Amino acid sequence: MEHVAKVIKNVPQYLLLDEQQVAFDGVYSALKNGIHNRTKQVVIINGGPGTGKSVIAINLAAALLASAYSTHYVTGSKAFTETLRNIIGARGSDLFTYSNNYMQALPDAVDVLITDEAHRIRDVSSNRFTPASKKSGLKQVEELIRAARVNVFLIDDDQIVRPGEIGSASYIRKYATDLGCNVKEYTLEAQFRCNGSENFVQWLTTGLGIDDAGPAMISPNNGFDFQIFDSPTALEDAIKAKAESGGSARLMAGFCWPWSEPKKDGTLVEDVTIGAFSRPWNARPDAGRLATGIPKASLWAHDKGGIEQVGCVYTAQGFEFDYAGVIFGDDLRFDPVLGQWVADKTKSCDTTVKRSGPDLEQFLKNTYRVLMSRGMKGCYVHFLDKDTENFFRSKIHA
Repeated sequence: MEHVAKVIKNVPQYLLLDEQQVAFDGVYSALKNGIHNRTKQVVIINGGPGTGKSVIAINLAAALLASAYSTHYVTGSKAFTETLRNIIGARGSDLFTYSNNYMQALPDAVDVLITDEAHRIRDVSSNRFTPASKKSGLKQVEELIRAARVNVFLIDDDQIVRPGEIGSASYIRKYATDLGCNVKEYTLEAQFRCNGSENFVQWLTTGLGIDDAGPAMISPNNGFDFQIFDSPTALEDAIKAKAESGGSARLMAGFCWPWSEPKKDGTLVEDVTIGAFSRPWNARPDAGRLATGIPKASLWAHDKGGIEQVGCVYTAQGFEFDYAGVIFGDDLRFDPVLGQWVADKTKSCDTTVKRSGPDLEQFLKNTYRVLMSRGMKGCYVHFLDKDTENFFRSKIHA
């Protein structure tokens, strides 16, 4: 525990500011009752992209471990968890777990569970391969609450991008209340990125029709670097230039192309094709041997070799880069005649999402919100559909 705490504390950018500190202090207040008075505590921390949810989670893990509280950092994302394990090292890796790891956990086995990306919580942890003897008979959220005296859930309701992900603040609140927990909630609103980022995320959320709370128009000189590129090649060149100049940058896309297994020699198939442009997706999570320089899917966001592949929402979600490059596919387009967004499942290669029926449009809107909000300093985009591009251009002040 000391090893993990020291490693995390040596990362200088993880500093708490303002309302992040308020939420952090709220967890310690809950600890007094959860640990010492033995009453179940649930803390829900709501926040959109860039509000610092993961920064709070990392700091909590470090401080709690340093204070000798048994603490697990929980996510539903293999990419996020494996990257953290890679950064921390083998000695502390067991403290970074998955949300489906608590089927057999004893009540109050851990002092604190910190569940990041809690919107990815699923209905149950078991699947069709799980032996009956290992099934708990509980909802996944109930397993998490049962396993710890204090549960911290960090969540963004608008980041649910596929069927089966059912975590929301209201869902967690209901189960926590039904189980007799004391519930506290905090909402993070301020952005801790560069100037203009908060305005951009609000504008993006409104433009995608997720809500209408943000501005309808955005200024090109608001301090956040948003650019539209005429070709995927120009987009990739711009993203690679940012990476070569020392910034973190990745190219991502909507799931509009197949995702092939690696070739026999471990190289990747260039599935993402747009005219003369062709690039591979990041490696599949189940890929075996990969050629030298190609990172595993779980390390795509962190490994320098990831700049050579196109990431999808499942490998990008939870991470932030200085610059996000996004190929906006034609699975979701703005129809100027109807004046509304239209989802087209025939353009999607995500077999799970395309079967989601009336929820497809919302999942796709959330997907592009996630992809386009990964950048802390800028977002560069190429649109496959010209009407969609024109719609976004019309929302930028001349």
